[in-house]
Amino acid sequence: MYHNRNRKMRRIITAAVIAAVVLILTQAPLPYYYIQPGSAASLSSVVEVEEGAGESGEMYLTTVYQQGATPALALWSVFSPYRELSPKDSYQFGDESEEEFFERQRQVMESSQESAEIAAYEAAGKTVNVKYRGVRASDFIDGMDAAEKLEEGDLIQAVNGREVQTLEELNNAIEGIETGEKATIAFQRNKEQMEAEIAVESFPASTGEEESSGLGILYPYTERSVSLNPEATIDAGSIGGPSAGLMFALEVYNQLTEEDITGGKKIAGTGTIDEQGEVGPIGGIDKKIVAADKKDIDVFFAPDAGMASPSNYEIARQTARSINSDMKVVPVATLEEAVEYLKNDLKKAESNS
Repeated sequence: MYHNRNRKMRRIITAAVIAAVVLILTQAPLPYYYIQPGSAASLSSVVEVEEGAGESGEMYLTTVYQQGATPALALWSVFSPYRELSPKDSYQFGDESEEEFFERQRQVMESSQESAEIAAYEAAGKTVNVKYRGVRASDFIDGMDAAEKLEEGDLIQAVNGREVQTLEELNNAIEGIETGEKATIAFQRNKEQMEAEIAVESFPASTGEEESSGLGILYPYTERSVSLNPEATIDAGSIGGPSAGLMFALEVYNQLTEEDITGGKKIAGTGTIDEQGEVGPIGGIDKKIVAADKKDIDVFFAPDAGMASPSNYEIARQTARSINSDMKVVPVATLEEAVEYLKNDLKKAESNS
């Protein structure tokens, strides 16, 4: 009787230990994000242009899957070169929470969509009107002057009497002010016009920008309204970040124009985009190549401008080779280059095959 009771107790203790280990492995948070290839999602159901033209092929955005790491995911990441851990503080700034980080990514995505629409409409020769309102402040660096004098949501409209409508104009205005000097910042808060004297200061060493200076505003963005004719909508759901900008622009462009530039192929890619159609680099392009290959993508556009070696394109091309993909990886620096490839080079490749 006593022996049976001891055996039962040992089983209970063993089960409890196993449960505790499993719980720790699968639930204990680590100061890292776990990152792996995401998916290739069709854009035909994401982008809709009023009375838009049909397509014989399909365009896709590619994603990277990211979540808070656990010990189990850390172990799992060891078994593939395309799964990795990345420190959270390389994504989140200071005391920014994970929820705040993903909200910021959502805001960046919205701005990226607007830039894609503007670039696509301009390229297609369609009507687009943009009204700039200023620069919206979303967060601040602790300890810097702006954190004491501005609030989240303030709309900056002038620096030292110089009108500021875009983030680029704000940066240019601040660059002309010596570190340690104060700038008169005119802004709107809850529809009330206000001013504040804010010092231009060196960024703390923790930001990685200790040799730079500024107001100390984190993640500012241009506030604007965009009017399109014909109308267009982009609904990417829960996807965040700016990296789908190029593909949004291509899909909008293709629906706006009579000529179908897909050529019946599966077209994917990645890259940020600005209003002028300039394509910028992104992170995790190796994982996006893996995701695209699983979808049997024919052509993948990769950013190839304004960055140190190796470029996004070089990494993408090497990854495609490493996984023995038949996908054609194409370097682009602008929306125009991507359109021209699909209009001309893709057709030439088809006729020669």
